[in-house]
Amino acid sequence: MVSAEPAERSGDLNPAAAGDIEVPAPSAWWVLIGGVIGLLASIALTVEKVRILLDPHYVPTCNVNPVVSCGSVMMTPQASLLGFPNPLVGIAGFTVVVVTGVLAVTKVPLPQWYWTGLTLGILTGAVFVHWLIFQSLYRIGALCPYCMVVWAVTITLLAVAASIAFRPLLERRESTVLRLTFQWRWSIVTLWFTAVLLMIMVRFWNYWSTLV
Repeated sequence: MVSAEPAERSGDLNPAAAGDIEVPAPSAWWVLIGGVIGLLASIALTVEKVRILLDPHYVPTCNVNPVVSCGSVMMTPQASLLGFPNPLVGIAGFTVVVVTGVLAVTKVPLPQWYWTGLTLGILTGAVFVHWLIFQSLYRIGALCPYCMVVWAVTITLLAVAASIAFRPLLERRESTVLRLTFQWRWSIVTLWFTAVLLMIMVRFWNYWSTLV
Protein backbone atom coordinates (compact mmCIF):
# COMPACT_ATOMS: atom_id res chain seq x y z
CA MET A 1 0.00 0.00 0.00
CA VAL A 2 1.16 3.51 -0.78
CA SER A 3 0.44 6.32 1.62
CA ALA A 4 -0.63 9.71 0.32
CA GLU A 5 1.42 11.40 3.04
CA PRO A 6 4.72 11.67 1.07
CA ALA A 7 2.86 13.24 -1.84
CA GLU A 8 1.24 15.76 0.44
CA ARG A 9 4.60 16.75 1.93
CA SER A 10 6.32 17.16 -1.42
CA GLY A 11 3.36 18.65 -3.22
CA ASP A 12 3.72 16.10 -6.03
CA LEU A 13 1.50 13.18 -6.84
CA ASN A 14 3.20 9.83 -7.26
CA PRO A 15 1.69 7.26 -9.72
CA ALA A 16 -0.20 5.43 -6.99
CA ALA A 17 -1.80 8.65 -5.77
CA ALA A 18 -2.94 9.34 -9.32
CA GLY A 19 -4.97 6.12 -9.39
CA ASP A 20 -2.39 3.34 -9.71
CA ILE A 21 -2.26 0.50 -7.21
CA GLU A 22 0.85 -1.04 -5.72
CA VAL A 23 0.25 -4.72 -5.16
CA PRO A 24 1.52 -6.54 -2.04
CA ALA A 25 4.19 -9.11 -2.95
CA PRO A 26 2.20 -12.21 -1.88
CA SER A 27 -0.79 -11.13 -3.99
CA ALA A 28 1.43 -10.30 -6.96
CA TRP A 29 3.14 -13.67 -6.82
CA TRP A 30 -0.14 -15.58 -6.58
CA VAL A 31 -1.55 -13.72 -9.60
CA LEU A 32 1.53 -14.89 -11.52
CA ILE A 33 1.67 -18.43 -10.13
CA GLY A 34 -2.09 -18.96 -10.36
CA GLY A 35 -2.09 -17.64 -13.91
CA VAL A 36 0.73 -20.01 -14.91
CA ILE A 37 -1.04 -23.00 -13.33
CA GLY A 38 -4.30 -22.16 -15.07
CA LEU A 39 -2.53 -21.59 -18.38
CA LEU A 40 -0.69 -24.93 -18.19
CA ALA A 41 -3.92 -26.75 -17.32
CA SER A 42 -5.71 -25.10 -20.25
CA ILE A 43 -2.88 -25.99 -22.62
CA ALA A 44 -2.89 -29.60 -21.39
CA LEU A 45 -6.64 -29.83 -21.99
CA THR A 46 -6.26 -28.40 -25.48
CA VAL A 47 -3.50 -30.88 -26.35
CA GLU A 48 -5.57 -33.81 -25.11
CA LYS A 49 -8.60 -32.56 -27.06
CA VAL A 50 -6.56 -32.32 -30.27
CA ARG A 51 -5.17 -35.84 -29.75
CA ILE A 52 -8.69 -37.21 -29.31
CA LEU A 53 -9.84 -35.47 -32.50
CA LEU A 54 -6.87 -36.90 -34.42
CA ASP A 55 -7.22 -40.38 -32.97
CA PRO A 56 -10.66 -41.48 -31.73
CA HIS A 57 -9.00 -44.42 -29.95
CA TYR A 58 -6.59 -42.22 -27.99
CA VAL A 59 -6.89 -42.54 -24.20
CA PRO A 60 -6.16 -39.21 -22.45
CA THR A 61 -3.51 -39.26 -19.73
CA CYS A 62 -6.05 -37.75 -17.34
CA ASN A 63 -8.37 -40.76 -17.54
CA VAL A 64 -7.87 -42.23 -14.08
CA ASN A 65 -11.06 -44.20 -13.44
CA PRO A 66 -14.74 -44.17 -14.48
CA VAL A 67 -15.39 -41.02 -12.43
CA VAL A 68 -12.14 -39.08 -12.84
CA SER A 69 -12.01 -39.11 -16.63
CA CYS A 70 -11.40 -35.99 -18.71
CA GLY A 71 -12.01 -37.95 -21.91
CA SER A 72 -15.64 -38.44 -20.88
CA VAL A 73 -15.98 -34.69 -20.36
CA MET A 74 -14.11 -33.52 -23.48
CA MET A 75 -16.47 -35.24 -25.92
CA THR A 76 -19.63 -33.62 -24.55
CA PRO A 77 -21.35 -30.51 -25.99
CA GLN A 78 -20.63 -28.69 -22.72
CA ALA A 79 -16.89 -28.90 -23.49
CA SER A 80 -17.38 -26.59 -26.49
CA LEU A 81 -20.01 -24.18 -25.24
CA LEU A 82 -19.07 -21.38 -27.66
CA GLY A 83 -18.55 -23.65 -30.65
CA PHE A 84 -14.87 -24.31 -29.95
CA PRO A 85 -13.07 -26.08 -27.07
CA ASN A 86 -13.50 -24.29 -23.74
CA PRO A 87 -9.76 -24.52 -22.93
CA LEU A 88 -9.04 -22.00 -25.69
CA VAL A 89 -10.91 -19.44 -23.64
CA GLY A 90 -8.79 -20.45 -20.67
CA ILE A 91 -5.58 -20.01 -22.65
CA ALA A 92 -6.58 -16.47 -23.64
CA GLY A 93 -7.79 -15.53 -20.18
CA PHE A 94 -4.91 -16.98 -18.20
CA THR A 95 -2.40 -15.40 -20.57
CA VAL A 96 -3.76 -12.01 -19.53
CA VAL A 97 -3.47 -13.05 -15.89
CA VAL A 98 0.15 -14.20 -16.36
CA VAL A 99 1.15 -10.92 -18.01
CA THR A 100 -0.56 -9.03 -15.20
CA GLY A 101 1.27 -11.14 -12.64
CA VAL A 102 4.63 -10.42 -14.27
CA LEU A 103 3.90 -6.67 -14.18
CA ALA A 104 2.76 -6.87 -10.55
CA VAL A 105 5.81 -8.88 -9.43
CA THR A 106 8.16 -6.43 -11.14
CA LYS A 107 6.42 -3.54 -9.33
CA VAL A 108 4.89 -1.98 -12.42
CA PRO A 109 1.91 0.03 -11.10
CA LEU A 110 -1.41 -0.59 -12.84
CA PRO A 111 -4.49 1.64 -12.52
CA GLN A 112 -7.43 0.67 -10.38
CA TRP A 113 -9.71 0.43 -13.45
CA TYR A 114 -7.42 -2.27 -14.86
CA TRP A 115 -7.61 -4.36 -11.69
CA THR A 116 -11.37 -3.83 -11.56
CA GLY A 117 -11.67 -5.01 -15.16
CA LEU A 118 -9.49 -8.03 -14.43
CA THR A 119 -11.64 -8.86 -11.41
CA LEU A 120 -14.80 -8.67 -13.52
CA GLY A 121 -13.18 -10.92 -16.11
CA ILE A 122 -12.22 -13.48 -13.48
CA LEU A 123 -15.71 -13.20 -11.98
CA THR A 124 -17.15 -14.09 -15.39
CA GLY A 125 -14.80 -17.05 -15.46
CA ALA A 126 -15.95 -18.04 -11.96
CA VAL A 127 -19.59 -18.02 -13.09
CA PHE A 128 -18.60 -20.25 -16.02
CA VAL A 129 -16.71 -22.52 -13.61
CA HIS A 130 -19.82 -23.00 -11.47
CA TRP A 131 -21.84 -23.90 -14.57
CA LEU A 132 -19.18 -26.45 -15.49
CA ILE A 133 -19.20 -27.87 -11.96
CA PHE A 134 -22.97 -28.38 -12.17
CA GLN A 135 -22.69 -29.96 -15.62
CA SER A 136 -19.83 -32.26 -14.54
CA LEU A 137 -21.58 -33.46 -11.43
CA TYR A 138 -25.22 -33.70 -12.46
CA ARG A 139 -25.32 -33.94 -16.26
CA ILE A 140 -22.09 -35.54 -17.51
CA GLY A 141 -21.36 -37.60 -14.41
CA ALA A 142 -17.57 -37.38 -14.65
CA LEU A 143 -14.72 -35.24 -13.36
CA CYS A 144 -11.89 -33.76 -15.40
CA PRO A 145 -8.68 -33.38 -13.33
CA TYR A 146 -7.30 -30.51 -15.40
CA CYS A 147 -10.69 -28.81 -15.26
CA MET A 148 -10.72 -29.06 -11.47
CA VAL A 149 -7.31 -27.38 -11.38
CA VAL A 150 -8.81 -24.51 -13.37
CA TRP A 151 -11.77 -24.37 -10.97
CA ALA A 152 -9.51 -24.06 -7.94
CA VAL A 153 -7.19 -21.49 -9.52
CA THR A 154 -10.05 -19.32 -10.76
CA ILE A 155 -11.68 -19.01 -7.34
CA THR A 156 -8.45 -18.17 -5.54
CA LEU A 157 -7.49 -15.67 -8.26
CA LEU A 158 -10.88 -14.01 -7.86
CA ALA A 159 -10.27 -13.52 -4.14
CA VAL A 160 -6.82 -12.03 -4.74
CA ALA A 161 -7.76 -9.81 -7.69
CA ALA A 162 -10.81 -8.45 -5.89
CA SER A 163 -8.76 -7.63 -2.79
CA ILE A 164 -6.33 -5.70 -5.00
CA ALA A 165 -9.00 -3.89 -7.02
CA PHE A 166 -10.98 -2.74 -4.00
CA ARG A 167 -8.02 -1.96 -1.75
CA PRO A 168 -8.46 1.84 -2.14
CA LEU A 169 -12.05 1.55 -0.94
CA LEU A 170 -10.93 -0.60 1.98
CA GLU A 171 -8.34 1.99 2.96
CA ARG A 172 -11.01 4.70 2.94
CA ARG A 173 -13.34 2.43 4.95
CA GLU A 174 -16.27 3.36 2.73
CA SER A 175 -18.04 0.01 2.96
CA THR A 176 -18.47 -2.16 6.03
CA VAL A 177 -19.70 -5.08 3.92
CA LEU A 178 -16.67 -4.83 1.65
CA ARG A 179 -14.31 -4.67 4.61
CA LEU A 180 -15.87 -7.73 6.26
CA THR A 181 -15.79 -9.65 2.97
CA PHE A 182 -12.10 -8.79 2.61
CA GLN A 183 -11.31 -9.89 6.16
CA TRP A 184 -13.12 -13.20 5.72
CA ARG A 185 -12.20 -13.82 2.07
CA TRP A 186 -10.03 -16.87 2.71
CA SER A 187 -12.62 -18.35 5.05
CA ILE A 188 -15.16 -17.94 2.26
CA VAL A 189 -12.78 -19.60 -0.21
CA THR A 190 -12.21 -22.46 2.24
CA LEU A 191 -15.97 -22.94 2.60
CA TRP A 192 -16.28 -23.00 -1.19
CA PHE A 193 -13.67 -25.74 -1.51
CA THR A 194 -15.35 -27.70 1.28
CA ALA A 195 -18.77 -27.39 -0.37
CA VAL A 196 -17.46 -28.55 -3.77
CA LEU A 197 -15.61 -31.47 -2.18
CA LEU A 198 -18.74 -32.54 -0.30
CA MET A 199 -20.83 -32.34 -3.48
CA ILE A 200 -18.29 -34.52 -5.27
CA MET A 201 -18.26 -37.04 -2.43
CA VAL A 202 -22.06 -37.25 -2.28
CA ARG A 203 -22.59 -37.34 -6.05
CA PHE A 204 -20.16 -40.20 -6.64
CA TRP A 205 -20.45 -41.94 -3.30
CA ASN A 206 -21.58 -45.19 -4.92
CA TYR A 207 -18.20 -45.37 -6.67
CA TRP A 208 -16.05 -44.04 -3.80
CA SER A 209 -17.58 -46.59 -1.43
CA THR A 210 -16.32 -49.43 -3.62
CA LEU A 211 -12.75 -48.24 -3.08
CA VAL A 212 -12.92 -48.52 0.70
